[in-house]
Amino acid sequence: MITTANVKNGVNVDQLVETIEAVQQNPELAKFQFRSKNNWINGGHCVSSIKEFYGVGSEDESRQETFTMECDHPSVLLGNDTAPTPPEVVLHALGSCLTAAMTYHAAANGIDIEGASSTLEGNADLQGFLGLDPEIRPGFDGITFKLKVKSDASAEQLETLAKFSPVFDMISNPTPVSIEIVKE
Repeated sequence: MITTANVKNGVNVDQLVETIEAVQQNPELAKFQFRSKNNWINGGHCVSSIKEFYGVGSEDESRQETFTMECDHPSVLLGNDTAPTPPEVVLHALGSCLTAAMTYHAAANGIDIEGASSTLEGNADLQGFLGLDPEIRPGFDGITFKLKVKSDASAEQLETLAKFSPVFDMISNPTPVSIEIVKE
């Protein structure tokens, strides 16, 4: 007898339920460490590489390729405009994570998502970054996320599901960051 996977919104729900049950029985499986290596090229141009991570109780070796991402700045910000700015990459990460969280949690709750697209805007005042006004923060002073979803679920249900996003949590709540400078 041939069986087909229980897939909803592109998510294998049976595997998702198995994962949830495994973590409920052994919470240590839920502990992950994600890593990135960053190399400065020139000016505001940097390249990050991402491959290894720790999760589900061990080092993961399933990735065959190293992922790379670049950041730069437009010429108006003294860059060469070879890649998106770091704040734009943050918007990408936030939009992707909010959407994925909504989709996964919708699948787990039997909710169909037929389509989703979003726009994000982050407002910043460079006086903070330039050190001209200590009252102005260097980063975004706010982010607007607008998600268009085709689903029978209510907007309130979908918003609740999206807020399981780890990146939403990292941006919405203070996340401790330690900085260590090692001189060569």
